[in-house]
Amino acid sequence: MGVLNNLLEDSKLVPQTFKYKFDNNLLTIEDQQEALTNSYWSYYFAKTNVPGSDIKALQVKACEDPYYAYMFAKYIPGTDIKYCQEYACKDSYCAYMFARDISGADINYCQKHACKDYYCAYMFALHIPGADIKYCQEHACKEPNCAYMFARDVPGANVKYCQEHACKEPECAYYFARFTPGADKEYCRQACKGTLWEF
Repeated sequence: MGVLNNLLEDSKLVPQTFKYKFDNNLLTIEDQQEALTNSYWSYYFAKTNVPGSDIKALQVKACEDPYYAYMFAKYIPGTDIKYCQEYACKDSYCAYMFARDISGADINYCQKHACKDYYCAYMFALHIPGADIKYCQEHACKEPNCAYMFARDVPGANVKYCQEHACKEPECAYYFARFTPGADKEYCRQACKGTLWEF
């Protein structure tokens, strides 16, 4: 018991890490300064709702990382949505998630930034009510596989436009012919001619 008591007493002299305090719900306002050293801890400090927290300062620091800008807007009450949106939208996937999950998001603003990535343009058209399908299609179709998925999955897609872009890659042309309603199979067949995907 003497050894155990000594260990317990010695443990009180060892400084507790920020992570330890967070994991054990021991954070106090004195820990805010350390939280403000990176986006991850700023978000989690704000989430613990420590009395006296400077939410604005924590938001500014969290928003240096697009993902935590999105998370801040989603989970921290009293967030400045417009400010978080601006920083979340520096990353295409975060822009898509912001439009999908955040009440009050500017859909047009998020779409513009999400569509800088082919796959995010496809996801935006597929999942975001009010998305400009034509705009998303134009950006998704810069990559053949996304062009194929867009025509296959997105209501209102221009199948002919998507097909022209999907068929730049024989594998996509093959799958386009097989799984896309309204596909011009002969057009796809010509795109596959002389390749492993010929049919």
